[in-house]
Amino acid sequence: METIAITTEFIRLQDAMKLGSLTSTGGAAKCLIQDGQVLVNGETCLQRGKKLRPGDIIAFQGRQYQISYAS
Repeated sequence: METIAITTEFIRLQDAMKLGSLTSTGGAAKCLIQDGQVLVNGETCLQRGKKLRPGDIIAFQGRQYQISYAS
């Protein structure tokens, strides 16, 4: 499992996808989320603005990414 480190209380799903280099643009992230290709904590998430906090897990294209605080 890979880690996406944040320095704030939360990050929105599409921003986390850009930060973690899952997509190159916010528009690409938006399309993938709305197409149902992204799971958050094991469930399909269609909300690109969903707030993710440390401990949340994004699953995309067979890989998992955990949100954590930057050390």
